[in-house]
Amino acid sequence: MKNVLLTLALSCTLATVTAQETFRIPVSEKHEKMQTGKFEPTWQSLEQHQTPEWFRDAKFGIWAHWGAQCVEGSGDWMAREMYMEGNHKSNFHREHYGHPSEFGYKDILPLFKAEHWQPDSLVARYKRCGAQYFFVLGNHHDNYDLWDSQYQPWNSKNIGPKRDILAEWAAAAKKQGLPLGISFHADHAWTWFEPSQRYDLEGPKAGVYYDGNLTKEDGKGKWWEGLDPQMLYQQDHPMSKGSWDNGAIHGQWDWSHGACPPSQEFVTNFYDRTLDAINRYNPDLIYFDVTVLPFYPLSDCGLKIATHMYNKNPRGVVFGKILNEEQKKALTWDVERGAPNQMVEQPWQTCNCIGDWHYNTETYKRGYRSATNLVKQLVDIVSKNGNLLLNIPLRADGTYDEKAAHFLDELEAWMSVNGESIFGTRPWIKFGEGPVAEKDIKINSQGFNEGQYNGMDYRDVRFNQTKKYLYVTAMGWPEDSRLIIKSLAKKNPDFKKSITNVYLLGYGKLKARQTAEGLEVNLPEPCNKIAPVLRIAK
Repeated sequence: MKNVLLTLALSCTLATVTAQETFRIPVSEKHEKMQTGKFEPTWQSLEQHQTPEWFRDAKFGIWAHWGAQCVEGSGDWMAREMYMEGNHKSNFHREHYGHPSEFGYKDILPLFKAEHWQPDSLVARYKRCGAQYFFVLGNHHDNYDLWDSQYQPWNSKNIGPKRDILAEWAAAAKKQGLPLGISFHADHAWTWFEPSQRYDLEGPKAGVYYDGNLTKEDGKGKWWEGLDPQMLYQQDHPMSKGSWDNGAIHGQWDWSHGACPPSQEFVTNFYDRTLDAINRYNPDLIYFDVTVLPFYPLSDCGLKIATHMYNKNPRGVVFGKILNEEQKKALTWDVERGAPNQMVEQPWQTCNCIGDWHYNTETYKRGYRSATNLVKQLVDIVSKNGNLLLNIPLRADGTYDEKAAHFLDELEAWMSVNGESIFGTRPWIKFGEGPVAEKDIKINSQGFNEGQYNGMDYRDVRFNQTKKYLYVTAMGWPEDSRLIIKSLAKKNPDFKKSITNVYLLGYGKLKARQTAEGLEVNLPEPCNKIAPVLRIAK
């Protein structure tokens, strides 16, 4: 019978069910009660929720994807990869901190000091750059809570900065009038930390286990005495199928693909922590780095969190990845580092970063993505009914570097003049024209196709609109100053009003001429470094 129930649960990953689902690992509401109201924890009920208009108007948010994994400066997923023998992050950790059997990730946490972190000035800076909402990391796959968590003693109030990071970020966002988003990633700590159960296969410490198997009793006389490492690592379980294969986790991100099933205690703990943060900090948006929802389809955990959020905050947004068309009616689709190459009916979001998700000194040395590149992607995304959430990496001390500062300066310069073509707009009849617009660009898993959008130039044009104006953005300045918009040719079926002039944002009125080839505009010398935006009265 158990096998039958499991099969039924797993089959729900790619299909929306209208009946009550049967879950192998139901959460307990002993500590945190799901808020009741209009919505119930079923897909059929959650489909009644509509992505709010404020989010559709916002278009652009900035994310502080920042935590203890920034300490070593070796980049994202360092807390996992430091346990992968021979990996460059593992080599760096051993050289600078010690062997992971003696100095593990738990010992990195006290080194996260946030000593120069000034949330008020950071959020104010992001708002000047055009951010209409602000996102923060609640916890990452490292399972370390960045608030005064009552269900996870391994948190930023107890260890490291000795500060309630979420509380201070939330206060700063409120001061700037920005909706707050919190991202929760700790549900995958169960499998993500599995390398901490390993041991060296070669060298003088071959066969010596890393610290992922330590227990509370092992802490006597240590700095962490009284804390249970298993509350952090969560490795008191068998490894997943093929766990010694470092890449296996990507195929097992969906829990039904060979991952060791999580315990009800772990699932409920994640549920309790997430509701605790929602109830304390009242976010308008929550984000999960998962397939569909946390622990789906093994557990009702994610459905109950989404239900709690919608019942508590009717203007709330809950993001999910790798959603089918029915699930996109209940959640807001998130695409990581990429975008669909067509207009999407339901509002959606791309999450991206100018460098690595966690601070990476090597990425800093190579250089971040340019403001030109990201603004073009923002314009493309908005033309397709999407939003962009952009991470600006912070060092462990809570500051961004001079290259990130330069990026923000260029972003602010363009947004301050051209933001009216982004905020509060809606898609036009078509999202765009040009070589990239006409390409067949596929999404890879949860996204990861952004490279296909690099190299857009003036031939690629994107459209969006308000009730009063049509905005036309060319993805660059033509060398001969002659811009032709084919979709606005004389007698085109989509914009029947005759066009004799246009307004170039940041410059002024320009003469325009409609021919059978297109709307022809002679541009002046570039008045910004990124892209010209034309405003046409409707």
